[in-house]
Amino acid sequence: MISPAKTALTIAQKLQEESRQNTLCVRRPNVPLPQNAVRVQMASWPDSVRGVPNIFLRSALFGAIAKGKRHYAERLQLATFDSVHIFFTGQIFDQGDLDVYASLLHVMRGQRMGEQCRVTSYALLKLMGKGDTGKNRATLHRRLTRLQSGTVEIKQDNGVCYTGGLIGKALKEDETQQWLITLNPSLLALFARDQFTHVDWAMRRELDGKPLAQWLHGFYCSHAKPYPLRMETLLKLCGSQDGNPRSAQQTLRRALGVVSDASEAYGLKFRINVRGQLVCVEKAVRGAQQRHLAKRTQAPRKPHV
Repeated sequence: MISPAKTALTIAQKLQEESRQNTLCVRRPNVPLPQNAVRVQMASWPDSVRGVPNIFLRSALFGAIAKGKRHYAERLQLATFDSVHIFFTGQIFDQGDLDVYASLLHVMRGQRMGEQCRVTSYALLKLMGKGDTGKNRATLHRRLTRLQSGTVEIKQDNGVCYTGGLIGKALKEDETQQWLITLNPSLLALFARDQFTHVDWAMRRELDGKPLAQWLHGFYCSHAKPYPLRMETLLKLCGSQDGNPRSAQQTLRRALGVVSDASEAYGLKFRINVRGQLVCVEKAVRGAQQRHLAKRTQAPRKPHV
């Protein structure tokens, strides 16, 4: 039996090779930047992870909601963690939309914000571990359209504000079947060194089809030392739409168990202990999070929900 770690490495190697052979993503250095574009680069990260802003992982912006028709929100205030406020207008995002956005960021990592990027549907589907079928291409088109049309207002207590779409522009060429995508340069503030997280992609793919488990995985990945939280708080933060507290908590317990099992298989070791209504999580930290813990001297902040 092939180990998950070896499987993840094999997948990463295959994707890297396919990227070279098929020219899945072509950056356009000859395309001029908009006049107001900031000529600074996004951060870069390894192929085995996806860089995602903490704000997206610690809020109900990409909620743990089931498949199906989603309602339209008009400046809806979303539950968030820490001193940040998010208002959303548009069709509610879900974890599948986050997969698409994380894949876009992965393709565009290391390039200048505001610079146009060409990418095929085939490339994005491969990065997400999806087959290149007509159905998946149609779903990808809907998700990209939803990400572009949704308006997000992000307000932080430190004065940082952003209003706009998560995608500045997304056009598809009929002739080449390539997407031409631009990110708003103002989003760069979300990628400051301590403002985004490297999410283990192999483990997230293992949780595919389990939106609550995916949300929990991302949430706890974004914390070097997670704080104990009540189940009610976690359910608010993930955007749970279950109005029955008992069944919602049962679903949460099952999802926590799924994350715990998957973390063992992938060597991430999330130790989860539910004490009554309190969820306590311990995790092995490494790299940037380990350095962050060594430097942190301020008191923990309470969640804003």
